[in-house]
Amino acid sequence: MGKIGTKLPGFCLNRIRPHVRVRSPTIQSKVDAPSDVTKNNADKKAENSGNVGEEKAGGNGAIARKIMIVVDSSLEAKGALQWALSHTVQSQDKLVLLHVTKPSSSKQAAGEEPSKDVAPRAYQLVHSLRNMCQLKRPEVQIEVAVVVEGNKEKGPTILEEARKQEVALLVLGQKKRSTTWRLLMMWAGNRVGGGGGSSVVEYCIQNASCMAVAVRRKSRKVGGYLITTKRQKDFWLLA
Repeated sequence: MGKIGTKLPGFCLNRIRPHVRVRSPTIQSKVDAPSDVTKNNADKKAENSGNVGEEKAGGNGAIARKIMIVVDSSLEAKGALQWALSHTVQSQDKLVLLHVTKPSSSKQAAGEEPSKDVAPRAYQLVHSLRNMCQLKRPEVQIEVAVVVEGNKEKGPTILEEARKQEVALLVLGQKKRSTTWRLLMMWAGNRVGGGGGSSVVEYCIQNASCMAVAVRRKSRKVGGYLITTKRQKDFWLLA
């Protein structure tokens, strides 16, 4: 059973900013030595370069991130997408909708992007979800990606695509499982291969190089979402 709370204070995925340490000038009665002057010039260059990088990132100090959301036709995936749009994605971010499909033939390699003729339903799904995102958040740049699972399992395929895209945040929808299944996952740990269902979510959370978040709706009566990360299990986030 998840922990009950209002909102996690430190759980601010949309407020990641670089911090530049600025030294205030000190009044000196003596002339600086040559080594001190060189050191001060180097510090000023570092400070100026940090400020410029912050302006390029967003002008107001916000960093433009790439957020990947694993989508399919399930209610869990759609719930995770809605949570990301309302709680995480900012106007300067880039959103990537990833859909992993089964290979249509044995010749298709893992991670390969199939054509629209080979996987028409997959492209129809991701484009309909992209249209929904554009209606809700028209200011956000949205991309779609359809890859083949191939010989690899779904979990490793997702993480490989996340590394290629260099995403900062990976969001997945999570299904509700029984207590017995959760105990089994705790015992298995990282040995879960990421083949299907929630085992894919657990695999991605434990092995992702970026931050990975699993999202599940609490219930219609209670409301809110259950958030799972590598360090936090089933935290109740009120909507």
